[in-house]
Amino acid sequence: MARDPLFGLVVVAMAAVAIILMIGIGGFGKGGEFNRKYANKLMRMRIMAQFVAVLIILLFVFITRGGE
Repeated sequence: MARDPLFGLVVVAMAAVAIILMIGIGGFGKGGEFNRKYANKLMRMRIMAQFVAVLIILLFVFITRGGE
């Protein structure tokens, strides 16, 4: 499974969501100008990244199960 390129894409998508989430939480915790300027943009990016990650995961499951 780890050699499957689609599995690597799943890992990258999940890492992207985690990184965006950590940046957003860090900005929220720090507050200030960065939070005011980027909080909504980061949360929108996180939601879109999560959507893409879920689609990739579903595709991975569908393909590995043989399309059953």
